[in-house]
Amino acid sequence: MRIFTASLATETNTFSPVPTDLYAFKAAFYAGPGQHPDTPTLCSSPVPILRRRGRAEGFTVIEGTSCWAEPAGLIQRETYETLRNTILEELKDAMPVDGVVLGLHGAMVAQGYDDPEGDFLSRIRALVGPKVVIAAEFDPHSHLTPLRVANLDIMASFLEFPHTDFEQRGEHLVDLALRTVRGEITPVISTFDCRMITIYPTSREPMRSFVDRFKAIEGTDGVLSISVIHGFMAGDVPEMGTRIVVVTDNDADKGKALARTLGHELYGLRKHTAMPMADTETGLDQAVALRRLNPSKPAVIADVWDNPGGGVAGDATYILRRMLERGMDNFAVATLWDPIAVTFCHAAGEGAELDLRIGGKSGPQGGEPLDLRVTVLRTTHAGWQSFRNSRVTLGRTAVVRPVGTQIDIILITSRTQTYEPDIFGNLGIDYARKDFLLVKSTNHFHAGFRPIASDIVYIAAPTSYPTDPATTPYRKASLKLWPRIADPLGLET
Repeated sequence: MRIFTASLATETNTFSPVPTDLYAFKAAFYAGPGQHPDTPTLCSSPVPILRRRGRAEGFTVIEGTSCWAEPAGLIQRETYETLRNTILEELKDAMPVDGVVLGLHGAMVAQGYDDPEGDFLSRIRALVGPKVVIAAEFDPHSHLTPLRVANLDIMASFLEFPHTDFEQRGEHLVDLALRTVRGEITPVISTFDCRMITIYPTSREPMRSFVDRFKAIEGTDGVLSISVIHGFMAGDVPEMGTRIVVVTDNDADKGKALARTLGHELYGLRKHTAMPMADTETGLDQAVALRRLNPSKPAVIADVWDNPGGGVAGDATYILRRMLERGMDNFAVATLWDPIAVTFCHAAGEGAELDLRIGGKSGPQGGEPLDLRVTVLRTTHAGWQSFRNSRVTLGRTAVVRPVGTQIDIILITSRTQTYEPDIFGNLGIDYARKDFLLVKSTNHFHAGFRPIASDIVYIAAPTSYPTDPATTPYRKASLKLWPRIADPLGLET
């Protein structure tokens, strides 16, 4: 048995001012054939999993290139075609193969390609023919197109948001792919279009119970896999929206019926799934009140929409500015993307005091830059944080403190959202002694930060992210989705 595996992934915010080129992939994660570390990244877990399984079970694994770019704007056409063609050539060299198992994201958009993953999968199918098994793992914040379904035998997305289960779902996908190659199962993919788009955090109800219920169904009575494609509201493409995916063992009718049932159930929850969000002033008032109630732990403030994990720059200053203006003087910030400020800090050196302009450089939606007199507390050429078993780079990094305060601001060069508290600890910041922690992330921070926080406040401050699909000026996405339309499935009486 011969299995080819590779990964090509990023999440594209078509409204983002930050373009994506080949350097963006190489700066975030790029591993040539056989160079993938044994620890997985968010979208490449099938590669090290197959390496381990192949050694243990005695089959051949041929590794292609694996690469990931931090979410941003449109991918340069030449970049996408270069990466696609690199992996296709590696697959050609590996032929014949019995299976192709891929780590994808599902929300890529490139210049001239609304559906890069569909294009990629259709070219793979043309290469290997109809009998070779093709399987792919997806991020749920993705799009689902008929072209992808037509060219896949098996697909599965992460179930959790935050995506704490990406490695487990990689194991799930690999197991199904190997069983298919061995002739033990005959997977059939069924889908249901929920005709809506919103946010579905599994860190809270009602999504927690919804996901737990269908986890219990997986693996029973011929149901091989169930996934919820949440959709990605910042991707203006024709198939933007929420879908249910059911993979059965050669039972299309059962899969279609179950997908429809689960889709109707999720549709009924649509007004209740998103976490509560406050405006900046209300949210900061809530954070101050939380700190007074529980002074033993910091209150965590999430800058929900200035989240580099959603493709924006991550250099907005609205919340930070108001915290400074309100006299909140003992907190830490993770992070501000500002390569220029980091360069100045490295040039000045640790312990230096200087006037520094930070943030607000990518565009007017993120607010004005902040001009501060700061002390450079820490510089490093390779900052990092954890995300479960994965290691996420921050690039060249600096920690600065406005003079006369106990405010620590992490400045980074490699854009990333905040995942785990060790983003502070790795840079010598004692986060437990802070009153507040301001993090740029929508919900991926939750699993790491909830145990160390008095509570969490979600703030919806201005940014370049399209935060309201009811009013977002989409050009390609369907306008016949909830919340633009009250009841697009016609299920309410």
